[in-house]
Amino acid sequence: MKPAAPFTPFSGPFALGTLSAPDQAPFAGLVLPTGHVLDLGAAFAEPGLTVRALLERWDELLPRLHELAGDADAGRQPFEGLRVHAPLEPRQVFQSGANYRQHVIDLEVAHRSPDDPRTVEAARAEIAEVMDRRAAEDLPYVFIGLPSAITGPYDDVVLPDWAEQPDWELELAAVISRPAHRVPVEEALDHVAGYTIANDLTDRATVFRRDMKAIGTDWLRSKNAPGFTPLGPWIVPASSVADPEDLRVTLKLNGETMQDESTKDMLFGIARLVSYASRTARLLPGDLVLTGSPAGNGMHWGRLLRDGDVMDGSISGLGAQRTRCVAEVPR
Repeated sequence: MKPAAPFTPFSGPFALGTLSAPDQAPFAGLVLPTGHVLDLGAAFAEPGLTVRALLERWDELLPRLHELAGDADAGRQPFEGLRVHAPLEPRQVFQSGANYRQHVIDLEVAHRSPDDPRTVEAARAEIAEVMDRRAAEDLPYVFIGLPSAITGPYDDVVLPDWAEQPDWELELAAVISRPAHRVPVEEALDHVAGYTIANDLTDRATVFRRDMKAIGTDWLRSKNAPGFTPLGPWIVPASSVADPEDLRVTLKLNGETMQDESTKDMLFGIARLVSYASRTARLLPGDLVLTGSPAGNGMHWGRLLRDGDVMDGSISGLGAQRTRCVAEVPR
């Protein structure tokens, strides 16, 4: 049994989470700023209600959630002693790559060949031009992640014995409420219930295929080991987030700040990413749209994850997560 987690504050009158008492099944919880929790399955007389099922009825239940948050007589319980799980189990995970200008420039410089004749300054200027062209041509880069990679915001992260360069990528994640297919940019945010925190771990050594460069990237291998996406702790409703494109994304490694960037640095905003993904796929309630990682990853610092490392990640108004890295025992 994992130990209980600390309560981390968030913006707005309530947030959603998935929690459990010792030796009890997880439940969908209405989390209050006071540090209290309401079991929504009990409140709605729907035992076994999940956060994803709630999102499937988001427009119907959102007013009731506000009422419960303001009802002092509702059956609240203290947060203390509860375990915090990933806030939901999505059907689909859409991930945005190369979406932070400074991050992409840093990675390009870090991955430069020793034989590259360009100076660092020339390389940075060249990739900056590429970023500007991508933004002008309106070409986001979105790929698919596996729900099985998701773990709780305070769970240990097992570093696979094959992962040579495990790295962190703290990201803002949008949570879908209404189904979305071929949604215009102007309507895309109407399909977003709220926001949460995701740490999209990546093994840099396996991002690119070594056996055949023409194949390109291998996101299955590099990003989808079990537990490689710590999620949460909370889903904060969109109405409580004044501007999701002006939030501070901060990750500390063993207490030292590594990522500290605003979502303003995104090339493509949330509405654009949701709309773009919906051109091809049908987004479903509870699905996640990860918006990409800002600058400050391990490749930039020349310091990758190893056994015993502790990552503290936070995004303004969304709470905080803490995960410890544990090396897999070789088989």
